[in-house]
Amino acid sequence: MGTRYSTPTTGRIALLWRGDPEANPPVPERTRLRLIFAELAALGIAAEPVVWADEIAEEVCERLLAFDGVLVWVDPLSDGKDRSRLDPALREVAAHGVWVSAHPDVILKMGVKEVLHRTRGLGWGADTALYRTATTFRAKFPGRLAAAGPRVLKQNRGNGGQGVWKVELIESGLPRWARVLHAQRGCVPEELVLEDFMSRCEAYFNGGGPIVDQAFQPRLPEGMIRCYLASNEVVGFGHQLIKALILPPPGVGPEAALPGPRIMHGPEAPSFQALRDKMEREWVPAMQHLLEIDTAQLPALWDADFLYGPKTADGADSYVLCEINVSAVAPFPDSAAPKVARVAAKSIMSG
Repeated sequence: MGTRYSTPTTGRIALLWRGDPEANPPVPERTRLRLIFAELAALGIAAEPVVWADEIAEEVCERLLAFDGVLVWVDPLSDGKDRSRLDPALREVAAHGVWVSAHPDVILKMGVKEVLHRTRGLGWGADTALYRTATTFRAKFPGRLAAAGPRVLKQNRGNGGQGVWKVELIESGLPRWARVLHAQRGCVPEELVLEDFMSRCEAYFNGGGPIVDQAFQPRLPEGMIRCYLASNEVVGFGHQLIKALILPPPGVGPEAALPGPRIMHGPEAPSFQALRDKMEREWVPAMQHLLEIDTAQLPALWDADFLYGPKTADGADSYVLCEINVSAVAPFPDSAAPKVARVAAKSIMSG
């Protein structure tokens, strides 16, 4: 199920993503991960695509046991599917000595929205609250919204803007009215009673996950900076003018709600050296210490999404972390592929 490289190898790595198990095997050179396949081959690693589907979980798990490592690209939520069957399979594979990136337990530490609250004191944080129960959410959120202005609510696990809402109070009397905007593409603002909106959000507590509450960042229209890392090293950047959570101008067509292209940059891009320095020297080591993640456990490829925060006293930019992506990082700059391959090769050799 897949194409193997015939080069002499020093290890085997599976590149795993969700797909149709009945379709023809993926051809590495024609996939979005072709650069990583090529870089692994250049290092003498036999890299093979493996398709995940919940209905063949046992078969895939058995197959992965024959590899030295697995690089995983599977979103937390996609087309009504989640990782409830995948994550136990990856834990089982890892328990048998196969290196897994990113390991599900590492994702639960750094690849969920709760990390925004846990790491809020590291220098990349903003005004952030956490609600673990619907009762606490109902008791605390209205007062915080009234006192602090627009907020952004985020369910603990999700992707593509699912479960991320901008909320602003438009009527403080009883009943309280709010304007809400979902971050998923194509969504439009709604005005409704705040308590009704909060009832809608209670589904996010299913499974024990909290809701994270961050201050809305006014510089959002200036774009989002995605900082890509291979283990603890910055390997590139992406800058994008996003439209999620930004109210469209009146009378414009639907194309105005589409995000701009993500412009990719290598790690040496001058505009982002201050952020790179902060990440490599301060924030990533501090996160590792706080979350108890060894460098060897860091994902081979992950990214941290930043918004511009308030200007400092000397006019420099500050940065506010809005998400860490670990489960399925794509696209990524070409500059990332060689470093990801080297991290993977080193990991299976040292394991």
